[in-house]
Amino acid sequence: MKLLYFFTDLLPQIIRYRLRKYGIKVSFRPITLTFSVTNRCQSRCQTCRIWEFHQKHPKKAQEELNLNEIEKIFQGMGHIFFFNVSGGEPFLREDLVQIIELACRYLTPRIIHIPTNALLPERIETMSDQIAQTVYQYDPEVPFTIKPSIDGIGEKHDRIRGVKGNFKKLLETIERLKKLETKHPNLHLELGTVVSMANIDDLDEIADFVHSLGVESYRNEIAEQREEFFNLDDPITPTPDIYKKLMEKFSKKIREHLASKRDLAKMTESLRLVYYQLVSRTLEKKRQVIPCYAGISNIHLTPYGDIWPCCVLGYAKPMGSLRETDYDFNILWNSPQAKEVRKYISDKNCYCPLANQMYSSILCHIPSAIKTFWNILYFRFSPFLKSFLDK
Repeated sequence: MKLLYFFTDLLPQIIRYRLRKYGIKVSFRPITLTFSVTNRCQSRCQTCRIWEFHQKHPKKAQEELNLNEIEKIFQGMGHIFFFNVSGGEPFLREDLVQIIELACRYLTPRIIHIPTNALLPERIETMSDQIAQTVYQYDPEVPFTIKPSIDGIGEKHDRIRGVKGNFKKLLETIERLKKLETKHPNLHLELGTVVSMANIDDLDEIADFVHSLGVESYRNEIAEQREEFFNLDDPITPTPDIYKKLMEKFSKKIREHLASKRDLAKMTESLRLVYYQLVSRTLEKKRQVIPCYAGISNIHLTPYGDIWPCCVLGYAKPMGSLRETDYDFNILWNSPQAKEVRKYISDKNCYCPLANQMYSSILCHIPSAIKTFWNILYFRFSPFLKSFLDK
């Protein structure tokens, strides 16, 4: 991904968001769309009960948006910079490749990201191969990142994810995707950990294991109580003190490995270094430590056509249903309900460490954006400086 895209795609919208914060009426569009393509999932994770909801309501699968509906929605949205596919388990959608094709055609994203529980190694490989080809045909410079989850090593991973043999399938999925990386220059393998009370003592071991596999990009996100996950009563989130200490160690490991990584990894992990600091402050202060642009910069599309400002507020503060507007995104985007939700967030009635939203909010917050770009420049040019000084 070219840094130039920040100035051509992101900066104009960020300026509009900032003007709006000062009460100046300007039109604006989201830069990030997260689309939960299904709530179906084979995992039984300790940090998420979405599978339990679907188990109780099996007929909900029949209500998922079909390709015709998705095409109408994407047509009305226009250009999106970050396109995040979510679930459930995205690879349970048999038409996932077609969904990505529609996104490439109408949303023209600059980055595409898909997580997976890694329980279907062969299917994940086949579909990732097809997706990478599809993305490349539309724009060779668009990175397609796929992120298998790793929440522990061996049986610990299986226990947290609730499926025996998951770790073995994870390793198989990683090997399959590493081979695909050599075939597709636009495909990027990334591993991710949900940091919860169940694995707070294992992060060093997990990080060292990930780096031993030769995987360039590794991220972690804090376990959250979300409307989307039906886990509001589950004590899964680490305390601020614990998380801060964990992230200080984790950030140190990132810095040790970052200079040798590819440009995309340098850019994304430079952003995450700032994110980890902000999460610690958010948990400690229990408030928005930087302005949140949920429902402005980011939106979440559910499998059933509802638009949320984010998956944390989810069912509690929906912006509306696209099925009720005949799939007209503009009607929903400018509706009184959407404006009411934005005001609720802008008035700081909520706070959270949601990663996808925090990344966009960082770019809209000048001090945090400066820190991010300093990290990018430092890690991009430090190898050259070190080489020069060593001569």
